[in-house]
Amino acid sequence: MPKISDARKESRRQQILDAARRCFAREGFHATTTADIARESGVSQGTLYLYFATKDDVILALADDRRESEALVHAMAQSEQDPAEGLALLLEVYGRSLADPARDEARRVGVQGWAEALRNPTIRAGVTAGMAEVRTELVRLVERGRAAGRFRDDIDPDAVARTLIATFQGLTLQAAWGEPLDLGGIGRLLRAMIRGALFTEPSFADATQPRDRE
Repeated sequence: MPKISDARKESRRQQILDAARRCFAREGFHATTTADIARESGVSQGTLYLYFATKDDVILALADDRRESEALVHAMAQSEQDPAEGLALLLEVYGRSLADPARDEARRVGVQGWAEALRNPTIRAGVTAGMAEVRTELVRLVERGRAAGRFRDDIDPDAVARTLIATFQGLTLQAAWGEPLDLGGIGRLLRAMIRGALFTEPSFADATQPRDRE
């Protein structure tokens, strides 16, 4: 019997995860069964179990995939020589994601994951680990900004990180509900708040303005 190539395995794994995301977004975690996921993905349950032993494993894999994509964005932000530019990049990318209709299902699944984390220790560990990674990257940017004299010395980097994450989580929830969001207005207000809270001089305000990127 011929072996399945690594590329084919990854393609099948992604096929199952995409199907699971659709099922979870449509029916929720508890109403969705592994049989539903197998049927949606067009594979047998036996094949599904070759990739994921339980439904929790599928949920965690979706979270891991999201964390991998976020890691690339964070690496780009950290590569900016000016930490203020790195922070501006994060605001821009995460802000744009809220307006992306292609991410509707991912938003719904993400919000359900937050709720599931309240009762399922395994899911909670995955969710909190993902949040910790984002918080760590934000703290690094703020600490670099303080060291460079761009940000005030009296600000708490962890408090800044947690506040920004909480703001994004709240907007994600509103977007998942289908609330109409004036992201342009929200972005301007958020940049003004950051300028007032973080920057040492008003002239540094320009660093938080959105830039055209190739």
